[in-house]
Amino acid sequence: MPVMPIINNVEELLKKGLAEVSGIDAYLRFPAPEQIDAFVAYLTELKKWNKAYNLTSLKTDEDIIIKHFLDSLLYLKAIPEGRLRIADIGSGAGFPGIPLKIIRPDIELSLIEPSRKKAAFLRHIIRHLRLKGVEVIEKRIEDEGIQGLLIPFDIVLTRALFSIKDFIKKASPIVKKGGLLVVSKGPAVLEELDELKGSTITYSLLPTALPLTSDVKRYIVIIKV
Repeated sequence: MPVMPIINNVEELLKKGLAEVSGIDAYLRFPAPEQIDAFVAYLTELKKWNKAYNLTSLKTDEDIIIKHFLDSLLYLKAIPEGRLRIADIGSGAGFPGIPLKIIRPDIELSLIEPSRKKAAFLRHIIRHLRLKGVEVIEKRIEDEGIQGLLIPFDIVLTRALFSIKDFIKKASPIVKKGGLLVVSKGPAVLEELDELKGSTITYSLLPTALPLTSDVKRYIVIIKV
């Protein structure tokens, strides 16, 4: 992936990347020092745990910041103001949920992740960053009975874990009426959206550039339930 000129300092890289996430300036143009500190701590712990738990294939600070942290924050374009209950399906090492929580501490967040190792890391990073209003659900969204355990959410997110069609099928039961399903996709998004033709599903598409890259695009798909 082509990347803009290298910035050696992690904090500077974060600040520059946050400033490039356009359309949500109120949150990102002037991040609080404690938010930058939280991302630095998150980066440190992720790399430390990754040596034993293989949480991500990305190794460098630049790749993790751009392809995990900043990529996750693009979801903010689809999240309205106010106190919201949000679920992150297939959260893995916390993406997109944890970066969103760092910037939007007002949201209540459920991280749904079936892997024992990844769930252990999620619980650790929640404690380490002293995040409030976050829970880890160590289950698959397909598990029998899980829907009965969950109070319907305002928004459900996933990071390209499913096709759009499968995401709607699996996640719709845990979203309240009038809520949103949000997924980030790459250039093949139009092919997936073609599968929805003829249905009554209402959606919008937000093309956006991945910060600190020269030509990488993301497509945020927002589905109304």
